[in-house]
Amino acid sequence: MKATPKKVVICGGVRTPIGHLAKGLAEYLPEDLMESAIRGVLDKTSLSPQAVDGVLVGWVGQGSHAPNIARVSLLKAGVPERAHAFTVQANCISSMETVASAYRHIVMGEGQLYLAGGTESMSTFPYAIRGSRANKMLRSIDAIKTNWSDIPGMEDICLTDTTEEGLTDPIEKINMAATAEICAQIYSVSREEQDEYALHSYKHALEAEKSGFYHTHVTPFMKNGKVVLERDEYPFLREGLVSKPKMLSKAPLLFDGPSYRLQNFYQDNARHLKGKKFVEGKTKATVTLFNACARSDGASVLVVASEEKAKELGLDILAEIKSWGFWGSNPAYMGISPVFATSLALEKAGLTFSDLNQIELHEAFAATCLSIFREGKDHYQQNWEEAWQQGKINANGGTIALGHPLAATGARLLLNLVYGMASNSKNQFGLATACASGGLGGAIVLERY
Repeated sequence: MKATPKKVVICGGVRTPIGHLAKGLAEYLPEDLMESAIRGVLDKTSLSPQAVDGVLVGWVGQGSHAPNIARVSLLKAGVPERAHAFTVQANCISSMETVASAYRHIVMGEGQLYLAGGTESMSTFPYAIRGSRANKMLRSIDAIKTNWSDIPGMEDICLTDTTEEGLTDPIEKINMAATAEICAQIYSVSREEQDEYALHSYKHALEAEKSGFYHTHVTPFMKNGKVVLERDEYPFLREGLVSKPKMLSKAPLLFDGPSYRLQNFYQDNARHLKGKKFVEGKTKATVTLFNACARSDGASVLVVASEEKAKELGLDILAEIKSWGFWGSNPAYMGISPVFATSLALEKAGLTFSDLNQIELHEAFAATCLSIFREGKDHYQQNWEEAWQQGKINANGGTIALGHPLAATGARLLLNLVYGMASNSKNQFGLATACASGGLGGAIVLERY
């Protein structure tokens, strides 16, 4: 099997509204959300299910209730049984990887049109019992029920919140919020800067929601013929922050409180802080819930096809995939990985950072975004701050305001990018980039078609 050079394009896509943790979409499983997104994109593009060669889905919180959720979702959505399907787990860049994988399948001649995206229901992440079934108390469900009162005290059995477990890196033993505070301390990013950045995200997301930008690609989530959720929840839950910005400063700090002081944080993370020392009265904690992304539920999907197939089917071609880059860094500094992935993607595309007209940057934390601004400018000829000031970055709001349904976010960034570029004829080149737990970074460069 040989690769055949050809143009690979994006022919639109849709996503569900993003539901906040334990709110609007909390009762629905990730396969339900992905089914809705697939049905939505088929309806929006008038694409026949028979034309789909495969469905590729990212999913972080993988569980046994939907083994190979891509396959489960496509069958629930009425895509033909013959279609290929596989599921990707690359944390927050999972759906970026599905787009790159769809490209690879197309140039290798395995198919001509794929649905690529991601889904997540953080509201239904399970609690787990960790232990060996060699232990008679865990031999079966009946045994667990019988011994339930004794299980929490057993040394070789652990009751686990898979959300907290999944958001903690097992190599460096550090959770994602802590990686943001580490970046803030290393790059001297103040809380005030982070709050200002977060306010920008909330403000622009609300403006985009109200102006109708998200109507171009957000389809209501429906069940039994009734609308469950019509628009993203979190921007409106935080609407008061835009009208009263001083509220941002009232959010409690994550790493400086009565039970855990910033000095403790410095002691626990000394190996990651690159020689930075805690100075009493001078060193300040910075990361809060308001300048960090929210836990969320949602699904997103894009139509990825060969140019030839897209034209044959009469699809609306929005962008050509020019290049991508994936790059790994130390998990403790996962937040700045977009700098490295972007550098690689731009090199492959034969472009420079200044060639980019629109950028969608995953806002895991304001601290990591602002650290990217510093690292990119100082060492990689990437002037992120200038691009941000010019309105090129997250012009319609970002993850801090919209929420972060993990594996769905990469495709969400690309949807913002393709529909933003489509609405502005001056935007020729665009970039979507994200960091991911484990130190991974992903970046995809698109050209307006």
